[in-house]
Amino acid sequence: MEKDNPTIPNVLKNLAHSLGVEIGHRTLWIPPKFGHGYCSGFIFNEHIRMLISNYELNEDVILENPDFNTAKRMIFFKFQNIFPDTDPLSTEKQVRGIPSVLIATSRINTDHMISIHSNTSTINIEMDADYLNALFYTSEKSPVLQSLLQNSHPYLFEQMMHPSLQKIVDEILSETIDENFELFFLRIKAEELICRLLMELEKRDEKRLYVLNSQDIGTIYKVREHILEHLEIPPVIGKLAEESGMSPTKLKRLFKQIFGDSIFRYYQQFRIQKASLLLKEKKYSVSEVGYMLGFTNLSHFSKIFHEHIGMKPKQYAMM
Repeated sequence: MEKDNPTIPNVLKNLAHSLGVEIGHRTLWIPPKFGHGYCSGFIFNEHIRMLISNYELNEDVILENPDFNTAKRMIFFKFQNIFPDTDPLSTEKQVRGIPSVLIATSRINTDHMISIHSNTSTINIEMDADYLNALFYTSEKSPVLQSLLQNSHPYLFEQMMHPSLQKIVDEILSETIDENFELFFLRIKAEELICRLLMELEKRDEKRLYVLNSQDIGTIYKVREHILEHLEIPPVIGKLAEESGMSPTKLKRLFKQIFGDSIFRYYQQFRIQKASLLLKEKKYSVSEVGYMLGFTNLSHFSKIFHEHIGMKPKQYAMM
């Protein structure tokens, strides 16, 4: 029976029990009275498991986390905004919905209770840090990768999804696999996904990492939200620091540690991303888009756009 299947995560079994439904082929389909969508779970072995969630519930569900184990040093990978869009999204939602990955050490997630949020479209992978570390045959690792694999302090990183990562995600979501090969195939893809992701993290140039706490993480994400809400206004470090209650040095240091880029470069990336989306809509001219996003010099706008997108905004607008 599915409820006794050892390859299904207990959290999925508990969710099925809470909603009063059965799990079929490692997948729970949300009943219409509770919402819609599905959640699939896979325990590949004692070192790695995966949960694919694409659903919307009418309200949050709080469950005890039966898989919580302080003896295990797990690393959490949350791939978000990676499902194909089925409904047209506003430009603002598209900017905020750029695919990314959250990577956290087990010290960040220490709760015995977990919230099954009402709207989730993610792939979550948990991997044993010792198992992952043993796959490397050299001690020459960057400080970011070294700290992540040691998993002895609270760290959180967010990484933008590169095409190579999205390609693997698409294969996980769309490939039709015979049930005999499903666990084998998905485990290989999950490990390939983590390998590609770590190759990107390895490129980060931080020489020293600072231990995080939940308050600092919350503050940095509020700063990020403020930046994304006001892409027409270049961020002023002193003002952001004052509003966040951090020193300018700490703010810049932790922002770069989490997101892998400086505040201004991060802002500029999303600013140009919004410009490209507005040009795609073909509602505004190049100059109107430039002015909307705070560029007073259109030559400068064209130069920055070309640096990020690879072509001039006028060329892009004619595509």
